[in-house]
Amino acid sequence: MRDPDLVTPETRARVLAAVDELGFTPSRLGRSLAEGQHAANGIVFPDLIGPYYAEVVLGYEEVAADLGRSVLILATHGRRDAAAQVLELANRVDGMVVMGRTVGDDVVERIATGGTPLVLVSRDPVSTVDTIRTDNERSARELAEHLLAHGHRRFAFVGDPDDSPDVAGRYAGFAAGLRAAGVPVPAPLRCAFDIEAGRAAAEALLRRRTRPRAVVCANDEVALGVHTAATDAGLAVPDDLAVTGWDDVMAARFAGLTTVRQPMRELGATAARWLHDRITERGSDRPRPRAAVRSQVLPTQLTVRRSCGTHHPGR
Repeated sequence: MRDPDLVTPETRARVLAAVDELGFTPSRLGRSLAEGQHAANGIVFPDLIGPYYAEVVLGYEEVAADLGRSVLILATHGRRDAAAQVLELANRVDGMVVMGRTVGDDVVERIATGGTPLVLVSRDPVSTVDTIRTDNERSARELAEHLLAHGHRRFAFVGDPDDSPDVAGRYAGFAAGLRAAGVPVPAPLRCAFDIEAGRAAAEALLRRRTRPRAVVCANDEVALGVHTAATDAGLAVPDDLAVTGWDDVMAARFAGLTTVRQPMRELGATAARWLHDRITERGSDRPRPRAAVRSQVLPTQLTVRRSCGTHHPGR
């Protein structure tokens, strides 16, 4: 049934007739046991809270399901033994996706050296492991240039570049845009990636003697928190304070938030396809030579809405 070229047409016809008569359906569990596989993929996230991770998971799971594979998910947030948990998961799956800075490069290299197929998502490349990222620096610089064109000169950046390779790229692009215009680059106001963290960060910003005129946020949830805090303080967005985000989640569209759209589902779907390729190329019956290491940067797009204001003549 799987390799018709290995048998004569007559034998294949008899087997298929028996399959039809008995109503036989191949057992995925039995096949996995025979091949020494688990029929499951693992995916390691920093966290599972928020629309960004939900979209990536949906893209990943949809492709994995079409390929006949179940998915085991591990979130490392708040786990003191994250590295040990990830290593243990690697022994229970046929391949694994590791997202962001969930574990160190040493753990990634240990898993790869052990033979478990790996794909990295939204983190810097590691040795011989496939890597999928989205563009951060180019779009962040474009966002900074757009805000500068509005006449803004006092900025704040809300987010922690040390906590995420994506945010590090966004801050680098934002800073490059300001430097090119001769505008001072603010130090990042570090916070978590949720609405409440954004609200708290905004309250701290608004207590400063010199208030920023534009707040660039690491993601949409932080931006929505900043937007809410500004409104609660009696400020008008964008007349008193411009606010921008990143991701383009559904809530950002309803809030009129200027943001950068990134292909979240495509990120997860691509990771699932690449991991399947790595798993099948080392299949037990007829393993294929290992393909070259792949690295891809998916494009992002500046999406302008009302939260950054409108252009004025001469600006």
